[in-house]
Amino acid sequence: MAKLLVVEDDEELAKLVSGALQDSQYVVDVVHNATDAKAYLKSVTYDLLVLDWQLPDGTGLDICYEYRRMKGAGGVLFLTGRSEMGDKVSGLDAGADDYLTKPFDMRELMSRVRALLRRPPVVQYKTIVVRDIELDPVEHRVTMAGAELKLYPKEFSLLQLFMLHPKQVFSADDLLDRVWPTDSDASIETVRQTILRLRQKVEREEEATLIQTVRGFGYRLEP
Repeated sequence: MAKLLVVEDDEELAKLVSGALQDSQYVVDVVHNATDAKAYLKSVTYDLLVLDWQLPDGTGLDICYEYRRMKGAGGVLFLTGRSEMGDKVSGLDAGADDYLTKPFDMRELMSRVRALLRRPPVVQYKTIVVRDIELDPVEHRVTMAGAELKLYPKEFSLLQLFMLHPKQVFSADDLLDRVWPTDSDASIETVRQTILRLRQKVEREEEATLIQTVRGFGYRLEP
């Protein structure tokens, strides 16, 4: 049974969200400030965090950063009134997996929660190695020839998927379903641009192409 932490300073909203989650048979802890959230995260393992952005004593952004630094591998969903694109990008870059703005329909929240919980668990918590690239799925860290690469979360997720399934061809629609399962704004062009940025970071001109385009079918990683 999945265990979730809801961090929301609006106590009435927190009660509604936690009630809906409990009705779906999830185990839910609720806190209303950053201090309590950080204390819970140090002692309890969660499958998913539902984070408000603005809290009385800090921000959900700080909680997300610290959670990832602590090797927290559960999903992170921001639930916030901040709707600016810059805020959304900041949240995702901090390590969040999804972002839902208030006001929202509870059915959409539950759908996004289910989608995040359906993701496969981090595989055996082991470093994945292809060529001279090493990916640590717990620390969310990638190195190439020993030098750390700075990847955005979706670039990391794409690379992890390819490295786990070398030589397997993924269509753009496959990648949308696996890497952007709840992002209604994502498109085929989103996939193309993310792969382009990822290639610029992980490929060298003197080597064979790592992430190859299979015309008419999609993309694959060539180890």
